[in-house]
Amino acid sequence: MSKEPSNDEAAPIAFEDALKRLEEIVHALEEGNIGLNESLERYEEGVKLLRQSYELLERAERRIELLSGVDAQGNAITEPFDGTATIAQGEPGNRRGRRRGGQKPPTDGQCAEP
Repeated sequence: MSKEPSNDEAAPIAFEDALKRLEEIVHALEEGNIGLNESLERYEEGVKLLRQSYELLERAERRIELLSGVDAQGNAITEPFDGTATIAQGEPGNRRGRRRGGQKPPTDGQCAEP
């Protein structure tokens, strides 16, 4: 007896719908009013939704184009988003608040020159 995939596994879910369902699952699990089997089923559903959501976000990230300037005719100059340039968690020295002008903040307690 083979198990056929359910409709919710075959059809992709919208990111917003997945997020809403994840919130419902978390709320139900936190309340603790459901039995162990139902809790496990909802946990598994949540993990699947989380995976799908990350995949949707990764696809969206790959589609983003960065505005790198404007040409002489006023048209936007774009370049593909470089996913390798994202900051990895826990890497020392890589912080989002870092200055873009190439200037490093002073390390000797003095103020940076304008």
